[in-house]
Amino acid sequence: MAKKKQKQIKSPALGSSALVLKNIKPMTKTQAEFFANYDTCKSQVLMGSSGTGKTFLSLYKALQEVHNPDSEYNRIVIVRSAVPTRDMGFLPGNLAEKGEVYELPYRSICNELFRRGDAYEILRKHRDIEFITTSFIRGITLDRTIILVDEYQSLNGHELESIITRAGKFTKILLCGDFVQTDLTKFSEKEGSKKFIQVVQNMPDDFSINKFSEQDIVRSGLVKNFLLQRMRQFPDGI
Repeated sequence: MAKKKQKQIKSPALGSSALVLKNIKPMTKTQAEFFANYDTCKSQVLMGSSGTGKTFLSLYKALQEVHNPDSEYNRIVIVRSAVPTRDMGFLPGNLAEKGEVYELPYRSICNELFRRGDAYEILRKHRDIEFITTSFIRGITLDRTIILVDEYQSLNGHELESIITRAGKFTKILLCGDFVQTDLTKFSEKEGSKKFIQVVQNMPDDFSINKFSEQDIVRSGLVKNFLLQRMRQFPDGI
């Protein structure tokens, strides 16, 4: 992803289990623009190609802010749809166990950022991070919270509206997604999510828009070459 240096930032809430967050520097112009936009205190939309670090950088900046003793934010709430890319039938276990599979990307990112295999569990234990699916978002108010909405392209307009209307006092929203990767199959649902993004794009006082392209891909050369070739042949996706 982006270049990494160690940075001594500790969460006062973690006590003897304090975690040390790496220092991340942007690797592309768009990543640098996102860092600058984030520091304006606005909510953010990160849209565009996979492999560009949208979720990684969003979670890093959110963790950095929540772990700042002077921050007005107390926690990060990660929201995403519990819809797999392909139907796998019913998953075993209770609700928490069923949701664990959708937390894997964030567990991996946190463990990398803190260089500890148990970092995500520690953050969850101290409620620095919470994970929730859109199935259970209604009826709650999120105060002093950074809401990270991941894979927004797989949420319909109703789900996205339900999330944004949960925002309470001192709340920031980070929307990450790429419409080419949508898991939605119904045209009406796809249109709903696109309309939602169009609405927030017209809220410049509240949202900054960060557009990532294939030139911003940092995951690997293979990913970048594949997506560039796919864009040439099938710009609307395979």
